[in-house]
Order: sequence, then structure tokens, then C-alpha cells
Amino acid sequence: MSPAFATDVVTFYHPRFWGLDCADALRAWASANPGAFWERVMDALAEAGVTGVELTFAPGDIDSALRAHGSAAGFRRALAGRGLSVVSAFVAEGDAPDWRQEGALPAIVADAERRAAFLAEAGGQFLVTGLPMRTTFGTRPPFFVDAAYMSRMADIAHAVGEAVSRQGVRLAFHTESHSTLWYERDIDLFMALTDPRYVWLCPDSCHIALGGGDPVAVARRHAPRIALAHWKDAVGPIDVHLTIDDTVFARQQPYMTELGTGIVDWPAWSDAMSRTPGAGTVLIELDEAADPVAALRAGTAVVTAARTT
Repeated sequence: MSPAFATDVVTFYHPRFWGLDCADALRAWASANPGAFWERVMDALAEAGVTGVELTFAPGDIDSALRAHGSAAGFRRALAGRGLSVVSAFVAEGDAPDWRQEGALPAIVADAERRAAFLAEAGGQFLVTGLPMRTTFGTRPPFFVDAAYMSRMADIAHAVGEAVSRQGVRLAFHTESHSTLWYERDIDLFMALTDPRYVWLCPDSCHIALGGGDPVAVARRHAPRIALAHWKDAVGPIDVHLTIDDTVFARQQPYMTELGTGIVDWPAWSDAMSRTPGAGTVLIELDEAADPVAALRAGTAVVTAARTT
């Protein structure tokens, strides 16, 4: 059976797609016009032949969907009218309570429960999050991603995973570049410390490759716990120590590329994904495509070819 194609709403964040000249202008316009924003996103998804969407940070976040459609059920109906559906919601860095802050667990759980309640009503299945970011290499005092740190993160993950599971939502962890879940070793350690009934994995093929890892090997090793994956290509590993601050995500962009033009082995990745619980969805991630419909069509063609290789 062929998988359904989906994408992250960040695919539609390029200002040129909206006839605007900068990201700030897009955020301001979308905030003032959430209904028009989602209408165009939905139309583009349908035109591209992509049926699923992952919500993320503003302007394509849960709050904007609620302002545009009144409720999660209303958003679900609007999507369904175009043959679309919510797959997941992504919790971005800085958009939720800090997992490293002492005493933050009640707020962390409450935030996750709010998002999961929306997902459950909207028809989504996965709450995708990550672990906190590393600090810039050479920072004093140093911050180590060691067993003690990962144990603390695992404890929080268990609490959040159990809470959202009561609403029928799975908690899956994304392998973000420069985060504490980036290197293959990070992923293996965190997976070893967490209960597979409550904690799932959302590997990102690009980000794992940017960290010098082998995304196919990671996918094969952790196949039983992969609920969803981000399909994205990389030019090559990041070979410098980037400063980790609010600009790090923009500075990662030159290392990312369209599907089929980078180093990810798509036939092998596709084969590995076919052996996971998340095999039914291919979530293509194309950050800020100026022509998202064309980019999504090209990405789905790469995946289709990889699956037949």
C-alpha cells in the first residue's frame, strides 16, 4: 500500500510565496489574517497532491488554526473539505516551557496536554518535540550531554508521553541539529533510557546527516519506535562549530537541500521507513520553499522513485 504524503507547514513560510518581502511581513500579515493564511496553505497542499500537514510555530501553529476556524473540529472539517488532514504538531524550541528549568514539569505537561487535546479533536496522532539545544562549543562553564542529563530528560519525556497517551496521542522526538538529540550517540542513549510504550522517535534524515551520522543506520536500529519521520536532504555534515543562539537555525540552512540533490540515500531510507510503525506517512520537509507546490511535487517524485528502486 502506498503511503500518504504530508509536509510541515514551514514549507509555506517563504515570503515570496505570499508576495511579501520578508519573514516579519509574513508573520504580521498571517497574524492579522489567519483565515486567508490557512485557505491558501490548504489550496496549495491540495494542488500539490499532499494530503497531510504538520503544524508548527507561528504563523502555522495551533493558535492560528483555532483563530481561523473557531475550534479543532472546525479546522478538521475545513481540511477534510479538501481531502486533507492533520498528521502532527511540532513543538519548536522557545515555543514551550523550558525542559531545563527547575520546577517546570507541571507547566511542561500542561502545555503538552493542551496541544494533544487539539490534535485529538483535529484528527492528528503525533506530538513531535525535541530536546533542548546544546551550548556553543567552547562555552564556559561547559555543558555536557551525559547520562545524568539524559536521565533527567527521560524522566520528563515519560511524564509527557504518559499524559498525552491518555488522549490517544503519541509523543515522538525529533533529531534537531545542535540539540541534545542530534548525534547518533545521543539518539541511542535517549532511546535506551526511555520506555517504548510512551516515547517514540521522529528521525530527521537531514539533521542526522548534518551531525555526521547515518540516518539509514539510525532508522534501521530504532525501526520499532519510529512513529513518524521527516524526509529531508542534506548537502553534507556541518563541519564547523556554529554559535548556538537565535540565529543558528538560519545558519543551518546552507547545509540543507531539496530531496534528491544531497547525500541521503533515499532508496535505503525508504526501505528502512517501510519497516516502521510510521510507514503509512511520508512527511516531506522543505523549509520555506518559494514555490511550495513545485517543490512538493518534486519531492514526492523523488520518494516515489526511491520506493521503486
